[in-house]
This record gives sequence, structure tokens and C-alpha cells, in this order.
Amino acid sequence: MKIAVAGIGYVGLSNAVLLSRQHHVMAYDINAQSVAALNNKEATVADDLIEEYLKTQDLDLSATTSLDDAVSNADYLIIATPTDYDPVTNFFDTSSVENLISQAIEINGTIKIVIKSTIPVGFTVRMQKHHGYEDITFSPEFLREGRALYDNLHPSRIIAGGPAETCANFVKILSEAALVDNVATVITSPSEAEAIKLFSNTYLAMRVAYFNELDSYAQVHNLDSKSIIEGVGLDPRIGSHYRNPSFGYGGYCLPKDTKQLLANYADVPNNLIRAIVDSNTTRKDFIASEVIKLNPKRVGIYRLIMKSGSDNFRKSSIQGIMKRIKARGIEVIVYEPEIEDETFFNSVVCRDLQTFKSSTDLIIANRLSPDLNDVLEKVYSRDLFGND
Repeated sequence: MKIAVAGIGYVGLSNAVLLSRQHHVMAYDINAQSVAALNNKEATVADDLIEEYLKTQDLDLSATTSLDDAVSNADYLIIATPTDYDPVTNFFDTSSVENLISQAIEINGTIKIVIKSTIPVGFTVRMQKHHGYEDITFSPEFLREGRALYDNLHPSRIIAGGPAETCANFVKILSEAALVDNVATVITSPSEAEAIKLFSNTYLAMRVAYFNELDSYAQVHNLDSKSIIEGVGLDPRIGSHYRNPSFGYGGYCLPKDTKQLLANYADVPNNLIRAIVDSNTTRKDFIASEVIKLNPKRVGIYRLIMKSGSDNFRKSSIQGIMKRIKARGIEVIVYEPEIEDETFFNSVVCRDLQTFKSSTDLIIANRLSPDLNDVLEKVYSRDLFGND
């Protein structure tokens, strides 16, 4: 097959690498620097397995800044561009997806379009009707930043919503590209596939929020949060996975997907979905208040990224804590090697770890690291299990 992939972030690049093992893939992106890097077999995101595959595997993969070159002879176009949440409209900004659909149909009137970007429920059907073009499918992505290619090679499930024949063929393409057999698949309507994505991520956010609120309760009442969580997790219906307290759920997906689902509930009675969204603000308020109680003079922010193995700090929960304590007049410095600027939101960025540790009287870390073992007495974190 000839497959075009629009967008070479985590979703787009992992799919491009995955599929280029068996098909001819041309990636399209408006960022010329990213395109040049990919053509030089350099990863545009932090993902060890992607880097390894680009260097060692025989991939039929190239990149271009020309949409015409990417889609004119392609059988499929996979759209994986960002859809940031717009707080004004209460919906995702889907303009990049809409523009790509319009342009692709104009260039290639027989191309099969598969949306991987996260979109509101009903978007795909609206695009089909707007363009009078049925062959638009939504196939949600379930991957972790830093392990995107691994998750695509070992998918938990493959879901596609759209025309039955196109969905069946695309599911087959993804299944054959995976390294595991008998992957669970669901072929459904576009709107149901869109709902699966939003409800899946909102459930994950709910689980994060639940254990965070358990941890808040334990802190207020001087209880051992770790013991409680371990005891609760012994129920096999609950389990011991995805339970580590944090400063709140963050990253690119969960904050915006929960808000989008809540927006889709505008005419539907609900309590839980609203609570999941609100709980994240409550948790950040609580963590910030606990930090402020310690009366620090200068607080160090250890890493802005959401988790180890990622280079992404968009909407990371520790930024919410940082903004709250700065609002109380507390000086903040940031240790984040991924930032090239000298300041971050008007706080000094320090790239020397030892200087960072010695110049702060309190360090807050969403996730602990061996880097901090020598200063643990002045580290505030709710990382109880040493994982993400």
C-alpha cells in the first residue's frame, strides 16, 4: 500500500514507522526541520524504540513538506495533527484536520482518509456529510508518550469507525503490522469509535483522580497512603496498576479529552464526568497549599515533563503547582534540560543539577529520580511507588 501520514508527532511518527515496515509511507508535516530530521533517520519525538527502528530497520519511509507529494498517489491518508482544546468554544480545535480533509479530497478524489487525531463525538459524520465523501474513518489511538511505537507494535485493541470495507481493510493493515497475534478489534460507527476514545481516556483520568483524592485524605488525617492504596489494590477488580499518586493528571491527552467529553455532555445529565474534570483543579490546589505550609523561600521545580522517557511537558500537572505558589510570592527556579530558554514563565531555568539542588530550600517533584537521592530531606513529592 501507499500510505501518507500527516503530522509527525508521537501518533503520526509511531504509525509511520509501524507501517513503513511493510508499506510505502510518506510522512507530511509543515515543519521543515522535523521533515529534514526524519529524512535523516532522526526521531522527532523522545521514543527510544522509534530511534532504534529508524537507525536499524529497513523502513520504506520518507518525509515531505508537500501535501501534494504525500497524497497524490496514496491509497490512505492517516491524519495525526494536534487538536488542542479551545476553552472559549469548549471543543477541540479541529481546523488542521478539517483543512487536511478538504485538501486531500481535492488532490486525490479516491483516497481513504483515516483520522487518528482526537476529535469530538460526531465530527467524522459531519465531515462525511460536509464533503459528500463517505470514505472518512476514525481510528482512535491508545499509546503512551515515550512508548508510542511499542504500543503500536503491541496494541491492546484496534478500533475503526467508518465504512465497513475500509475499516476492515485498515484494521487488517494494523493487525498485520503488529508483533502480537489475535489483537482484539472493533469495527463500528464513527461516532461510537470517537466515544470509545474519549470515554477510555476519561476513565484513566478518573482512576488518577481517585487515588489522588485517597492520597489527599491520607495526608490530611496523617495516615499511610501507600498502605491504604496497597490494601485497596488487592481486590482483583481494582488491581495494583495505575495507582501511583501525583500532582494531578496532565500531559497532552487527559486534560483536554476529559473537558471535551464533558462538553459533549451538555444535554446529558451527569455528575461523575464533571467531577473528574473538577477534581484535577482541586488536587492542584491541595498540593500547592501543602507546599505553601512549609514556608519555603525558594522552591525548585524538578522537571516539567509528565513522566520519564518523555520530552513533553504540555499541560504537565507540576506547572499548575508552580503557578499557584508563584502567585503567593514564592520564588521558583526550574530544572528542565529539555528547555533551551533562560526562563520559563518568568522563572529562571537552571541546567546544572548540583547548582539547582544547592540553591533551593525545597524541591518539588511530581516523580522522584535517583538524581535527588542526596537531597531527599528537602524534596516534596507524592510519588509513592516509583513509577508513572
